[in-house]
Amino acid sequence: MSDSHRTLYDEIKDFLEAERQVYGEFSVPELKEIHDEEATVVTPDVAEEENVRYEVSSLEPEVEKTTEEKIGSCNTLEELRELCGQAEELKTDLENTNLVFGVGNPKADLMLIGEAPGEQEDIRGEPFVGAAGRLLNKILAAIRFERSDIYIANILKHRPPGNRNPNPEECKNSLPYLYRQIELIDPKIILCLGKISGNTMLGGENTLKSMRSKKHNFRGIELYVTYHPAALLRNPQWKRPTWEDVQLVRKRYDELGGKP
Repeated sequence: MSDSHRTLYDEIKDFLEAERQVYGEFSVPELKEIHDEEATVVTPDVAEEENVRYEVSSLEPEVEKTTEEKIGSCNTLEELRELCGQAEELKTDLENTNLVFGVGNPKADLMLIGEAPGEQEDIRGEPFVGAAGRLLNKILAAIRFERSDIYIANILKHRPPGNRNPNPEECKNSLPYLYRQIELIDPKIILCLGKISGNTMLGGENTLKSMRSKKHNFRGIELYVTYHPAALLRNPQWKRPTWEDVQLVRKRYDELGGKP
């Protein structure tokens, strides 16, 4: 007990002693009892303190994931489609375009990759649905494929202005999403439709003629390149070499045990 408290106690004791002489006996608490009461300190439960610290820490803002982390966390095509729908970097300079994600068998052994959606593809949100798409259907049927057997996507997921070719910046922004799409589908063979698609996937600047009729390797997946169906509509003389290319793809597909 401090000196000031002791002096006050002595004064109170003297006062009470005088009162006792006037009014008779009554009890006065001992100094030790007062000291014990002073020493009593109520402390919070340790577990309660831990809970408070946990609750405070849980209020801290989460660190924003990087684009790479967001893409990598997509475990299904639907999750990736939803992320692509939110990704501003996938859009081109053309305003109010629709997402053209991809269509077909999500576990296809053959995946076709075009270049960019056109007007009809943008309207319907599906790749290869215009005149080029109808020609592609005929090519697929000639090698015993239905569209539902395979998976079709594009390098870009939004239509560029004037149906122009994808520019390098657009391809750069789109490729991480396409790569994840390929990982989730896990095809045995990729067929690139057009020079831009082939060079973008292979990371080169080659002529289409030099890329045709041969097997390429894309991350352990066999990759082939042929003419884009739209090019065949303008240049019918390229239909014969395209037929040779897709026959080669069908042959390798069967050899690799592709289903169906």
